[in-house]
Amino acid sequence: MDIRTDLAVESVDCSATEKRDIHMRERGNAFHITEIVIDNDNYIQSAGKGRGRYITLEGQSLSKFSDDYEEMASELAQELKMLVPEGEILVVGLGNNDITPDALGPQVASKVLATRHLRDELDENEEAFLTSLRRVSVFAGGVLGQTGIETAEIVKAICRELKPSAIIAVDALACSDISRLGSTIQLCDSGISPGSGVSNARKELSQKVMGVPVIAVGVPTVVDMHTIVRGFTNADISENLPNMMVTPRDIDRLTERASQLIAFGINLALQPSLTFEDVRGLF
Repeated sequence: MDIRTDLAVESVDCSATEKRDIHMRERGNAFHITEIVIDNDNYIQSAGKGRGRYITLEGQSLSKFSDDYEEMASELAQELKMLVPEGEILVVGLGNNDITPDALGPQVASKVLATRHLRDELDENEEAFLTSLRRVSVFAGGVLGQTGIETAEIVKAICRELKPSAIIAVDALACSDISRLGSTIQLCDSGISPGSGVSNARKELSQKVMGVPVIAVGVPTVVDMHTIVRGFTNADISENLPNMMVTPRDIDRLTERASQLIAFGINLALQPSLTFEDVRGLF
């Protein structure tokens, strides 16, 4: 039985010495950070991961406030900076804001500082600080069931008009280890297929489709019941048995606080002239 997960640390086997095209290193302070680099597309079928860098930040539950919050936001921003090129950025919040476990993307989008319009709206001499900020656009357009349009189609149309240097796509993920549920952030530069972790994959957002790099950011908010049972019992579960997606009981708080932390990281990464206190003033 296939295990549903969007996390590279759960789907990619880095222990086999013969896999010379997979590289892993660990680091971190506020988070335990695992970076996996895959050199080719040989593992798309077996692990669901293509060529790219997959950075996983693991810590305590993101639904709780931490004394290390500022360090966590700064560390997330530093990791994100390594993936984001210079130039104008489009931030896309994927998901359905009406379904709490799927609302991470739209909630992050609502907290990211949009600056693309500032140079046109403000006097450059009078508001030099604001007009010096990196140009950032933000979009959260709902899901196919709400709009009748694939999100990838909308984002591609926006890219044709705005011509950003890269896209940052934020989405809720699925995991297979319940210890990572709501306590893990994954960054990758290989793009994303919205809903893939819950077997509801839509058209992918990737450089191949969009024409610009797509950096995906996500937090696992669900795990399926078959995977939980298999993890505890090590038994094969019949596909004919009913299944369901499980989410933490404090999912409202988790989504709110995880979205705030990710927005902190994105704002700090994209606008290095802003301090932590500046970004905190945005919320």
